[in-house]
Amino acid sequence: MKLSLPSVAMVCLEYWAFQILVLLAGLMAPNPEITTSLVAICVNTEAVSYMLTCGPSAAASTRVSNELGAGNVKGAKKATSVTVKLSLVLSLGLVVALLVGHDGWVGLFSSSHVIKEEFTSLRFFLAATITLDTVQSVLSGVARGCGWQRVVTLINLGTFYQIGMPSAAFCGFKLKLYAKGLWIGMVSGIFCQVHHSCL
Repeated sequence: MKLSLPSVAMVCLEYWAFQILVLLAGLMAPNPEITTSLVAICVNTEAVSYMLTCGPSAAASTRVSNELGAGNVKGAKKATSVTVKLSLVLSLGLVVALLVGHDGWVGLFSSSHVIKEEFTSLRFFLAATITLDTVQSVLSGVARGCGWQRVVTLINLGTFYQIGMPSAAFCGFKLKLYAKGLWIGMVSGIFCQVHHSCL
C-alpha cells in the first residue's frame, strides 16, 4: 500500500490535469466547441504518444529496481540513459510525422476547416509536450523502480496544479490565447515536472 497508493496518485494527477484542460476549454467564449475540439484532439494525440513510451517506462522501472537491488548503481544509471534515448527516438518519429502530416491527423478527428487551421499553430506546442512527456514518462518509471513514488506525487501536484493549471487559465482566459494558451500552460507544467524529475 505504501508504494501502490502513491503510484496511483502520481499517474492520476497527470491524467486529471489533461482532462481539466478539456473542461476549461468548454468554458471559453466565444467558441467553446472549437476550443474543446482542439484541446481534445491534443489530449488524445498526447495519449497515443504516451503509449509509445509506456512500455519502455515499465521496462526501466523493472530494470532499475533489479539493478539497485543487486547493488549495481552504475547499471541502473545505464538502464535509465538507454531507455530515455530509446524513448526520444520513438517520440521523434511521431513528432516529425505530426509536424509533416498534421492535416491528415486532424482529419481523423474532424473535417472542420477552422479546426484544421487552428491545429496548425498548435502542433508545435503539442510536439514540445510529446517530447517532454517522453522523458517524463521514462523518469517516472525510474522513480517507481527507486521507490520514489511519494516524491513524484508531490512533484506532479506542484508542477501541474500550482504551475501548469494556473498558467493555462491565465494564458487561455486572461491573455485570450484560448486553446493555444491552455496548451502553453500544460507545456510549462510538464517542463517544470521534467526539470524537477531530472534533479
